[in-house]
Amino acid sequence: MQTNPTYTSLVAVGDSFTEGMSDLLPDGTYRGWADLLAGRMAAHSPGFRYANLAVRGKLIGQIVAEQVEVAAAMRPDVITLVGGLNDTLRPKCDMGRVRALLTEAVERLAPSCEQLVLMRSPGRQGPVLERFRPRMEELFVCVEELAEKHGALVVDLYGAPSLGDPRLWDVDRLHLSAEGHRRVAEAVWQGLGHEPEDTEWRTPLPLTPPPGWTARRIADARFARQHLVPWIARRLTGRSSGDGLPPKRPELLPYEGPTPPSAGPSA
Repeated sequence: MQTNPTYTSLVAVGDSFTEGMSDLLPDGTYRGWADLLAGRMAAHSPGFRYANLAVRGKLIGQIVAEQVEVAAAMRPDVITLVGGLNDTLRPKCDMGRVRALLTEAVERLAPSCEQLVLMRSPGRQGPVLERFRPRMEELFVCVEELAEKHGALVVDLYGAPSLGDPRLWDVDRLHLSAEGHRRVAEAVWQGLGHEPEDTEWRTPLPLTPPPGWTARRIADARFARQHLVPWIARRLTGRSSGDGLPPKRPELLPYEGPTPPSAGPSA
């Protein structure tokens, strides 16, 4: 990887992780790591262009069908592809099909950009991760094999101790907080060969006293009511949180987004 490269364009492909949930802005939209990364890259490259095709809830088959060809046709300098994790969280998952679709995506995208970026996605500590860990790790083995074959960069978020901390995740327990997204942006920034702005992004947060039993039960009940039950209902009815939603930023245009936050944990 070259040091301090000059990239002039970025296209992000994926699901809610790349869309930016739950890094909520005051106007009700989501920012997220891809927007933060684009802001940094734009600051180093006048006229920098950015598109974000991600839509929450998308499975890898939908990403391939709806986003991959669009991204390839844009022929940007950098493409990020993160997909397949939603598949692994389904009660029934054909991992052979997931691997085949991810392979199809990489084979199409790698020749269409200067640098393809793949990821080992972060995993929140807790019983949900333990239940689905074998599928996730099978997905990550495929990611690493494809990266080696096609010259892609793999950003290892799964192996970062900081990103497993529940305090860096939203109350829905599925999406990173603003601070979590900031750390992901830093990880990709460094992976692309730029000088670090935060050398401690992998470092866990300082230890704090755990919440008491009552506080945990209240949080569990709120999580079940507001997030778990609706998620189960969508699974049972075959619906997705992204049904009918357009891509976040469908055109490759000059980026004039929010100013990236300074390095270090947010308040």
